[in-house]
Amino acid sequence: MASAIAFAPDGSDAALVFSVRAGSFNDEEPIEFISELREPIGGDKARLIWDGLTSQRSRVMKAFFATQRHWLVTERLPPEGHDLKPVEQVRGDSKNRELANLCPDTVEEAAVFADDGLVRIGEETRLCFSFLRHCGLSS
Repeated sequence: MASAIAFAPDGSDAALVFSVRAGSFNDEEPIEFISELREPIGGDKARLIWDGLTSQRSRVMKAFFATQRHWLVTERLPPEGHDLKPVEQVRGDSKNRELANLCPDTVEEAAVFADDGLVRIGEETRLCFSFLRHCGLSS
């Protein structure tokens, strides 16, 4: 899963953007996901704060970011800095609600519940801002 919380620069709105795919992510999936972020933010400039996993520091990713500097600023957190990432709060919230005590028979069944949680969170602007504040950040 790839996910991002997008915040309006003036603090008036927030949205959860996510993509769920089978298998692992290589260089192509994050590039596609990041490219698709431009639409929900209306072409505004964006700051991407992410965990800097090894796959996200590849030559392909660096080359991609170099071509996106006109609209995208990236800031990398340490991979173990989970408490600094608002998106980690999304995972925790859905685990405590939609996925709590869930014993699905299939991965597909679990995915339906996880998707319900992501949609719910994405529709709750105040909740998205609370995740940002929890990490000591502000819009």
